[in-house]
Amino acid sequence: MPSEDEDIEAVKAANQRFYDAFGALDIEAMEAVWEPSDRALCVHPGWQALVGWDDIRASWQGIFDNAMLMHFNVQYVNVVAEGNCGWVTCVENITSVLQGRASNFGILATNIFVRTPQGWRMTAHHGSP
Repeated sequence: MPSEDEDIEAVKAANQRFYDAFGALDIEAMEAVWEPSDRALCVHPGWQALVGWDDIRASWQGIFDNAMLMHFNVQYVNVVAEGNCGWVTCVENITSVLQGRASNFGILATNIFVRTPQGWRMTAHHGSP
């Protein structure tokens, strides 16, 4: 069994893969980050909760299809790992170009990961302004 420090580093790495996939607008990389289950949950800022990987994947595809740029500066990262669960709270400072309009904004995010045979996978993402 990995140590707590090793788990924290692994959860941090999984969290970074999420932001790398988001910034690259890469649906395949995003798919590799998430636990593909019916219990997965995603709340985009201002959206209703999406439950289940199929709906979550469709939401990411829609975001990626309408975005020309997503750049993240993630700050105030706090990581906890307990057993088979890990969570990250952070502030996402985002520069985006969506539908031809540029904007800068900050989001408070909570990302929850579960340990799977394939490694740490996101099971919940909640972003709030």
